[in-house]
Amino acid sequence: MKSSPNSTSVNTQLIGHQASGDNSSNYPQISIVVPLYNEVETFTHLTDRLNQIIDSINLSVEVVLIDDGSSDGTTELMYQLALENERYQCIFLSRNHGHQIALTAGLAAVTATEAVMIIDGDLQDPPELLPEMYNAYKEGNEVVYAVRKKRKESGFKKLSYYLFYRLLKSISYINIPLDSGDFALISRRVVNILNKMPEESRFIRGMRSWIGFRQIGIEYERHERFAGQPKYSIKRLIRLAHNGIFNFSEFPIKLITNLGIMTISISLIYLVITLINKIFYNDVPRGFTALLFTIILFSGVQLISLGVIGEYVLRIFFQVKNRPLFIVKNRVYKKEVFNE
Repeated sequence: MKSSPNSTSVNTQLIGHQASGDNSSNYPQISIVVPLYNEVETFTHLTDRLNQIIDSINLSVEVVLIDDGSSDGTTELMYQLALENERYQCIFLSRNHGHQIALTAGLAAVTATEAVMIIDGDLQDPPELLPEMYNAYKEGNEVVYAVRKKRKESGFKKLSYYLFYRLLKSISYINIPLDSGDFALISRRVVNILNKMPEESRFIRGMRSWIGFRQIGIEYERHERFAGQPKYSIKRLIRLAHNGIFNFSEFPIKLITNLGIMTISISLIYLVITLINKIFYNDVPRGFTALLFTIILFSGVQLISLGVIGEYVLRIFFQVKNRPLFIVKNRVYKKEVFNE
């Protein structure tokens, strides 16, 4: 077993390699990053399709597979593949860190000199779009993101995604394209910038949009999952939505101010009505209903405000601890196993 440089030093070397203008064939032109979590049922079909697309294009390509703490045999298949095929680099995380962090680990490990393609391991995102995305990249686009024209998913999920993307677009301070996920081809320059962004609660499609540069969308039809069960539970989808809203919108914190102004206004109006009734009609409202209404209104506003503030405080709490975003247990690169 060998000791290897960590992912940070790998990227530092590559940045220096690019800056010097060295076009050494030691580095591939394209890296394909695929996070995997318990995908033993899709693994063989995934790698077959990846091999077919790599063999069909005139580009040097590496595939970076990230094992996000799998427990179903995916890890063993990855080891076997990477030890047999040097086009595959496999990263094994110490536990399940989640999809966005697994992607982050993959982006930190890529060695491509030109661009990086991000896809999911369930084959809902077709790797066959690589040539079309690469052509768009060669036209000067730093980010080529895929736009989901159709989805073969449940009606509930379709509606939820549809509403979320439009809500986020309406409240975000940056332009996050509608119906676009993490599936994209991004330039090496964008990858380097993403690797320098240290936020713990990651929403990569938003971070990608925040970076800017020239970006273009390509429509595609999102397929059904090839096999197995979806790994994004409702809870994880809600967490991802929270990251998008709280990281790329000022709406939640401004909501507190607007609620405060609204409740004060209602209270003042109610006070004026009460004074008018007392002075001109000698009619004082009976206290229980009015008191109950006031308590419920203000208590609700206070709890909402505390919840929103608490969400920001929690994110600050996790960020300032400055823990590493992920821990790599080991990796297989160029048919050799490296302990991290």
